[in-house]
Amino acid sequence: MTTTFTPRPIAPDTLKRLRHTDDAGRPCVPFTDPEGGDPLRCCLRPARQGERIALVSYAPLRRWAAETGADPGAYDEQGPVFIHADLCEGPAPAPAEYPYVRPGALRTFRRYDAGGNIVGGRLLEVPEDTTAAFDEALTEAFADPRVALVHVRAVEYGCFHFEVRRPA
Repeated sequence: MTTTFTPRPIAPDTLKRLRHTDDAGRPCVPFTDPEGGDPLRCCLRPARQGERIALVSYAPLRRWAAETGADPGAYDEQGPVFIHADLCEGPAPAPAEYPYVRPGALRTFRRYDAGGNIVGGRLLEVPEDTTAAFDEALTEAFADPRVALVHVRAVEYGCFHFEVRRPA
């Protein structure tokens, strides 16, 4: 099974800037991942043991708003994400499953309109059939014509995992 919707990684031009200075204005500080497993937002896969990565502050809605002319106002937020410290191959072109899915984990699907305002959301306890559950949550989100994009986040830490934009 492949995903119905396309999870989007952080864009390459944004990664280039984040590898210098993050969205909180701090310099990027790379390190070697001793164990692996950290969720990389550049290629949408877990880090491998020994890879050079960085933990940076990222404002996903702010970046989207800059592209679209939206004004998210108070909904603009930033938080920590892991990225490769150097260029990477990016995500697989046709993912077989959504990234960072783990049965039993809690995910929130935050819905935003074209102006950058939250227009709803959904909490999901990830079941065994992870792809079908994510497809259902995203289909439900985009059934609302106001929804322009969805941010998938971990409830446990509030971390941004990826965004999905309204299909064309």
